[in-house]
Amino acid sequence: MSSLPLHPNDPSHLGGYELIGRLGSGGMGMVYLGRSPQGRPVAIKVVRGDLAWDDEFLGRFRSEVNRARQVPPFCTAEVLDADPDHNPPYLVVEYVDGPNLTEVIRDRGPLTAAALHSAAVGIATALTAIHGAGVIHRDLKPGNVLFALGGLKVIDFGIARPLEATSQHTRTDQMVGTVAYMAPERFDSETDRRITPAADIFAWGAVVGYAGTGRTPFAAESPPATAMRILTQPPNLAGLPRPLRDIVALTLAKDPNERPTARELLDLLLDAERQPLAGLPTQPVPDDTPRPTSIIGARPAPAGGKPRRGRIAVMGALSVALLAAGLLGHDLLIETDETTSGPRAVGASAGSTAGSPKPSASPRAGGTAGILAGSRKTLIHFAEVDKDLALPDETEPAAVSDGTGTDALFALVPMGVDYLIKSMRDDQPCLGIRVIPGGSASLVSTECAATEATMFTILATGAKDDKKRPTYSIYNDKYGSLQYDDGNNEVYVEFAGDAQTDTFSFVDRGPI
Repeated sequence: MSSLPLHPNDPSHLGGYELIGRLGSGGMGMVYLGRSPQGRPVAIKVVRGDLAWDDEFLGRFRSEVNRARQVPPFCTAEVLDADPDHNPPYLVVEYVDGPNLTEVIRDRGPLTAAALHSAAVGIATALTAIHGAGVIHRDLKPGNVLFALGGLKVIDFGIARPLEATSQHTRTDQMVGTVAYMAPERFDSETDRRITPAADIFAWGAVVGYAGTGRTPFAAESPPATAMRILTQPPNLAGLPRPLRDIVALTLAKDPNERPTARELLDLLLDAERQPLAGLPTQPVPDDTPRPTSIIGARPAPAGGKPRRGRIAVMGALSVALLAAGLLGHDLLIETDETTSGPRAVGASAGSTAGSPKPSASPRAGGTAGILAGSRKTLIHFAEVDKDLALPDETEPAAVSDGTGTDALFALVPMGVDYLIKSMRDDQPCLGIRVIPGGSASLVSTECAATEATMFTILATGAKDDKKRPTYSIYNDKYGSLQYDDGNNEVYVEFAGDAQTDTFSFVDRGPI
């Protein structure tokens, strides 16, 4: 990274640091190339004059510098020094001598599949370190990803962004960041929504999409048009290799609560090269499929997913609940429907008929949308008790667990308007209902056949759990709603009448 000559009015020294040249400017002020008293090259960021006397800004500057010093330096530009009381205040960070990602793509074109995966892991590792120190980057973009001797470095993270730091510097028509890499929630000027680490995860997806294709996932002819695509359209990820494409799609979810954390993202990337799990059935099992004798009420689902009695009313209620929860046209992935002139939501919609089969899962669908479309693994989380459904083995009934291991991993398999709930254990059975003599109907492991005992309806409640994920009730037409008996650590099914039923949320655990 080359520097430009100093201007006549630039200082020659700040504290014990000699200034050598200009590296550029940013929201906080001018960035200089300097030399430490030990002769080490450093980057020195000088706070601009209108912020230097802002007590609120400087207070935030101090606290964020202290947190940033805790970020491990192996994949970021290390914070070396800072003096918020100097006139002007300044920050000293490690100088990283190498091209940034923008320059690499401009000069050499998109990264190869191997180089792209390596860069994706490197940036995710940096975000894991940054977030682990309690810092949010806020401006992750290709210009802040440097290829240096020894590995990739992420720079310019999370210290005193002036336009978001204080109310007197924040305007609704100004925000820090490059539009193409900004998460949808950052365009929300109505609700004063607090930016969270999830915004950095969205930026990661946009940066990796750019690195692999040479274009941003929501590229348009102008910044306002790009912002509109970010808010309303699915990303264009054509050209990205799988399985990385599916991971990028997950990070570009419109709802920040649908995105993985940096640690979860890193785990997905490191696990991406493993053998994918076997595909799931997408059609009802033929009528001559053998039925397990331990499952009661073995009757095939109506052909073509036609509704049973009362299904139209149920689906109407589901559509209203989805609208109330803000899922239609917002949390669900929007795709172009080639048979109409406008977009459609992947999943149930207010205009869908009771007997219409669920749309097939888009390869770009992630989060709750992808789970409901049958393309994602999930934990089935009991919202009330903060535990996860588990199916230990064929001899034990379903119970709850801490969500670790394949016993707690499932996939929802769309079957008309209902679902099979399939375990991701090696033998991949489904959940089924069995009557326990003298007791209630219990959940057990069984073959994945479409019967009265294995088909479940998933209804949105309109509420969210403590992680702000949408919650649902899981219901079987014949036997009732899924419930949990805390005393016996047992999952059972019954009609609750007017009593409150347990609710569930779905935790995305990656593509199937």
